[in-house]
Amino acid sequence: MKPKRKKAQFLNREGETLAGLLETPESPHAYALFAHCFTCSKDIAAASRISRALAGRGIATLRFDFTGLGNSDGDFANTNFSSNVADLVAAADYLRSEYQAPGMLIGHSLGGAAVLAAAGQIAEAKAVVTIGAPSDPGHVAHLFADHMDDIHGEGSAEVHLGGRRFHIKKQFLDDISSTSLEGHVAQLKKALLIFHAPFDDTVSIDEAGRIYARAKHPKSFISLDNADHLLTKKADSEYVAATIGAWVGRYLPAPEEEKAPTRPRPAKGEVEVRDRGTGFTQEVASHRHDWTADEPAEYGGADTGPNPYEILLSALGACTSMTLRMYANRKKLELTRIQVNLVHERIHAEDCEACESESGLVDHIVKTIRIDGDLTQTQRERLLQIAERCPVNRTLHNELLIESKT
Repeated sequence: MKPKRKKAQFLNREGETLAGLLETPESPHAYALFAHCFTCSKDIAAASRISRALAGRGIATLRFDFTGLGNSDGDFANTNFSSNVADLVAAADYLRSEYQAPGMLIGHSLGGAAVLAAAGQIAEAKAVVTIGAPSDPGHVAHLFADHMDDIHGEGSAEVHLGGRRFHIKKQFLDDISSTSLEGHVAQLKKALLIFHAPFDDTVSIDEAGRIYARAKHPKSFISLDNADHLLTKKADSEYVAATIGAWVGRYLPAPEEEKAPTRPRPAKGEVEVRDRGTGFTQEVASHRHDWTADEPAEYGGADTGPNPYEILLSALGACTSMTLRMYANRKKLELTRIQVNLVHERIHAEDCEACESESGLVDHIVKTIRIDGDLTQTQRERLLQIAERCPVNRTLHNELLIESKT
């Protein structure tokens, strides 16, 4: 069912009304709070797309306008970084009283710095995500460097940011210059996921490095390749949302996942594949093991695991190596190391002398085997012969019947 959008209103610490939107599925299993970038609003494309995508994954997400921006009351000129942090805490209080406290905090640009500072005041939050965030709020001062003399001399100045005019007061500069995130990050005690684009020309990727260095594990860093600071390309924000959804599952398990131990494991020799309801991520289980399959980001996946062909190649490679090891152990050969590299491609049948097909494309797997050890040439040749007897290799060569049923 398509997520719903609900209007939200709550009061900041000054008693002014802040406006928000809650993107929510029918039965959310967790709640998240999204903080937008400096002088932006809750309706910026990246915030909207990421919030909708997370709602589609069962995570209700509240995004709101900071004081004096968008549809929220108050005067932006009287705000500062500390008031933004207070607004975030007020938003978390609203979710706690009306729905459920946020288990995840997400911040874009200066909003990322704000969630790092606010996280310690929101005990229920188990995970924090920053996107293009500075390591300290003072970083934004470069945006109005040309007006510093006026701000310090006159007490305020009108600056142009993103095509709009804003009044910046000296108290704003004083606040960001006196605020450090170093202690907040070091004492975060929450899982941290950092997104940053290498070519971000608004906030250098060096800022992400400083955040990462200060934080303690569990922490993760993901490069956004050619994305811009505002994630204006739809594909970039969708990739961020898909990755967050996959990552945060470890820290905010869905009710169904919490009950997983009661679900019987697949029978011995059986493999079970279940999707997550959205995207391409697949949860794979055998009688004793669990793993994930996915598609890379360029094909619309979240890249949380190998793709199906990589799993197929790994099965063939593992079987080949195991067969060689079994034979070497039985024959007491001095085989120290086995490495199998595999590549799958499709080639024209007319280019394949060993193929029965005479036209069209055929699947072609190149298997390169490296064998190390004190072995004679005869032993090496025999091992290569044995490699072809691997059970998976035989299955792929034999006539194969696949039956589908419901």
